[in-house]
Amino acid sequence: MKTSYNTAVLPNGLRIIHTQSPTSVVYCGYAFDVGTRDEGPDEQGFAHFVEHMLFKGTGKRRAWHILNRMENVGGDLNAFTDKEETVVYSAFLKKDFVRALELLTDIVFCSTFPQHEIDKERGVILEEIESYEDNPAELIFDDFEDILYHGHALGHNILGTPRHIKRFATDRALRFVKRYYHPANAVLFVYGNIHFDRIVRWAERLTADIPRGEANSGRVVPMPCVGGRVEMKRCTHQNHVMIGCAGYPASDQRRTGLYLLNNILGGPGMNSRLNMALREHSGLVYNVESSITSYTDTGVFKIYFGVDAHDVERGVELALGELQRLCERPLSAYNLTAAKKQLIGQVGVASDNFENAAISMAKTYLHYGTCEGTEALFRRIEALAPTELWDIANELFAPTNLTTLIYR
Repeated sequence: MKTSYNTAVLPNGLRIIHTQSPTSVVYCGYAFDVGTRDEGPDEQGFAHFVEHMLFKGTGKRRAWHILNRMENVGGDLNAFTDKEETVVYSAFLKKDFVRALELLTDIVFCSTFPQHEIDKERGVILEEIESYEDNPAELIFDDFEDILYHGHALGHNILGTPRHIKRFATDRALRFVKRYYHPANAVLFVYGNIHFDRIVRWAERLTADIPRGEANSGRVVPMPCVGGRVEMKRCTHQNHVMIGCAGYPASDQRRTGLYLLNNILGGPGMNSRLNMALREHSGLVYNVESSITSYTDTGVFKIYFGVDAHDVERGVELALGELQRLCERPLSAYNLTAAKKQLIGQVGVASDNFENAAISMAKTYLHYGTCEGTEALFRRIEALAPTELWDIANELFAPTNLTTLIYR
């Protein structure tokens, strides 16, 4: 069935998007157009710290009351920060919709950021940073983007640095929130069996006194760098390798072709070309994967694998060889049909996760003012031609366009 969406814009600028779901569970939240790339030079990690602090007290609730408000009725309360958005949301039974929406509105627009709670949470985030730095398989993704977008905030990692986190205080939190946390810079999303008129009515009631603010419009488009080959010293048992380049923004139609090429190369299927070359045929790695990240004005394609130090060069050679294959030989009609069928099946299975579908809907509407169901994506995949994919491969995967990062 075709997915249909209900949308509205309140007088204060708050955008609302809703779609029905067949279960009694509702996913509801606020998505804000602010992330790591919007931090000032002396604010690294502030977007993530603010997200943590939204649960630590408002004008009428303390942290304990916030944590228990949804827990007491079996619901979940969650949040995350990305490079371009912050999302705060809850999952609950439909009978608790008003309870959830009132709580979410309170914490995202009325948090007070008490200093004693900041002092406690600072230790939690510093421990999170240390844990993250002990995980090279995650750390290498941020180091790679920092090389690719050197000198631009898009290259900063989401957690920030201990030096900046230690400077975070109530006054700085309130200044950051004043810039970005207001209705005109947000989307309220509801994925569930709730009447849309009821959603709009309660949103108007709960946000009526909140100042409109301005939409985020201060982003600078990054200019990607080609780093060639970069090696970093890390105390790890394995060497970790990342190979990649700048990709396409989410609004670029070529992104669908890259999406398919990425799935052929290193998607979740065990029959991906990289998995066959580096694991099944050569026995060099336990895990190899490729992925794409699409931002509003740029994108990243990357290949990652961990490998024994003696096999690094062989692993790099094999990975580059698979990229070169796509540049030299267009896919046959048979292989293209099989690749399309696999990707459409994977997207269909993934879209059955209602939480992921709700968040994807919110982020798309937040950045692009529109939303489409999986049916439109299926049509774009089906329409891809071999020459189109060949052109994308030759544009992106040329050796001079690739950056290789190795943790030794």
